[in-house]
Amino acid sequence: MTQFNELGLAAPLLRALEEEGYTSPTPIQAQAIPAAIAGRDVLGIAQTGTGKTAAFSLPLLHRLANDPKRAAPYTCRVLILSPTRELASQIHESIRAYGRHIRPSTALIFGGVPENPQKRAMAKGVDVLIATPGRLMDLLNQRALKLDGIEVFVLDEADQMLDRGFWPSIRRIAGMLPRTKHTMFFSATMPEDIAKLAKELLPDPVRVEVTPVATTAERVNQRVIHTPADGKRRLLAEILRGETVGRALVFSRTKHGADRIVKQLEQDGLSAGAIHGNKSQGQRERALEAFKKGSAPILVATDIAARGIDVDGVTHVIQYDLPEVPETYVHRIGRTARAGASGEAVALVAPDEISLLRAVEKLTRQQVPAEGEIPTGPVPRRPNRQQQGRPQRRDGNGQGSGHGRDGQRHAQGRPGGNAGGGNRSGGQPPRRDDRGQRRAEPARGDAPRGERKDRSWRDSDFRDSGR
Repeated sequence: MTQFNELGLAAPLLRALEEEGYTSPTPIQAQAIPAAIAGRDVLGIAQTGTGKTAAFSLPLLHRLANDPKRAAPYTCRVLILSPTRELASQIHESIRAYGRHIRPSTALIFGGVPENPQKRAMAKGVDVLIATPGRLMDLLNQRALKLDGIEVFVLDEADQMLDRGFWPSIRRIAGMLPRTKHTMFFSATMPEDIAKLAKELLPDPVRVEVTPVATTAERVNQRVIHTPADGKRRLLAEILRGETVGRALVFSRTKHGADRIVKQLEQDGLSAGAIHGNKSQGQRERALEAFKKGSAPILVATDIAARGIDVDGVTHVIQYDLPEVPETYVHRIGRTARAGASGEAVALVAPDEISLLRAVEKLTRQQVPAEGEIPTGPVPRRPNRQQQGRPQRRDGNGQGSGHGRDGQRHAQGRPGGNAGGGNRSGGQPPRRDDRGQRRAEPARGDAPRGERKDRSWRDSDFRDSGR
């Protein structure tokens, strides 16, 4: 078996790895590190939990150790882009741990916190800058930093960048980089847009592909429990009270669903925290710290955390809601069974989630062992977005189109309908101008305010997570 001391790394890095208890590299590390040390660009395709962070961190630290020099003000020598604040923080911690004996200057830039400390850090110049695209673009637009001194560029979790809506920013940032640089590009999947950018940035890369995304971790014991939707709360509490449960990650589809689960767990006598896009950076950091220390050993998360949490000792991953995208299932359960340990992944599947389970099994080419009674007869279809309460379409007079559920509301004279020009909801007369003419009402969605708020996860969890 290959050892780290056979990969050509600088002595200070080997000493730090030994202090961390690492002796043998993972497959992606064994393939990527020698190529990167030799100066070759690297295109890495690997799912979460395979050791990508060390695969790019160690070669760039090796370069800094062998060529120590001070970065110019407002510049950095290494730029690492990450899709989320949590993952950026994890990368920063790894850089500091592996580089403790060479002590590179570092800066961490992401949204949700004041800009001025980040601007002051960049004014001095740093060796390594770890950033999310949104805040990086903010500082670039304010001319608080420059990218012309970059020697190494790392793009991590490129497919998540695409999913979260950062692709226009990524392309702009890539266009500002020096023509001559060392590039490392990592992604769990390779959609067409990502493949196109990879070809532009990496003309002749070493391609390293380890464990396709459709493959679940071997040490994860998976199972499905079929249950009515209203039975999930009881099952979740029973599982979390099990003797083998250490740290447990519970995944919810929405932010408000995550908060509701935490409240229910606390009512059931279980200590839990939540992490999602509506939480401030301080709240997220406190929840993660409590999870790591064990004072709140249950963390309820949306998929913002599916690739952004790297915590040892996660024994269970529980999918309270199955994800809409089957690849996300694989990334979620990758949060357990890390560093050679084993873990358990449990999915609570309601009747209307059967189709999502079938999509997962099709992707992974395996049937997940199931418990509970599988519904017979026609499988309920999950409601589409229009049925979930999207605002109805209106004509030029502000009238509902009459289609779908919203059309039914219109016909029944529910809020937004006003068929025949009668009173508005609540019995108030229509507004009129100074000449007594009726004013045109603004088009409004029919969904109650609470439902509209519940759907806000689609934007903030997948687009604003790095801002």
